[in-house]
Amino acid sequence: MSSSVTGPDRGAPATEHRPFAAGLTVFAAVMLVIGGTLELLQGISAIAKDDLVVVTRDYTFSFSTSAWGWIHLILGIVIVLAGLALFSGAVWARVVGIVVAALSMIANFLWLPHYPVWSVVLIAVDAFVIWALCVGTSRKVH
Repeated sequence: MSSSVTGPDRGAPATEHRPFAAGLTVFAAVMLVIGGTLELLQGISAIAKDDLVVVTRDYTFSFSTSAWGWIHLILGIVIVLAGLALFSGAVWARVVGIVVAALSMIANFLWLPHYPVWSVVLIAVDAFVIWALCVGTSRKVH
């Protein structure tokens, strides 16, 4: 008499109730809150003291530093709110997190001539956030 234990039926979908985010989603949420806060501070510094920001001549995308400051300030607020919403683990929050991280990457790419190192750091943070949110959370409970 031989028997084998194969575990639960692999064809049946496993339902899992998680009221809070876990793993890479928490990492992405924390990084969004940090990145959004940095973006917010970047916007405040550009609005308050435009003489702190170095403006490169003949740059294709020319906005005043105050306009860039408002863009970064508003984007920073939205990013922090998306990061906080991501702690719930909701799918809509993941999608919003990916979208705002992509918008942040674009804004920081356009901000490169003003603060290159700062922009590259925030682009890297956004890339990690997008990666963490796209990896998925399809863990099955056995």
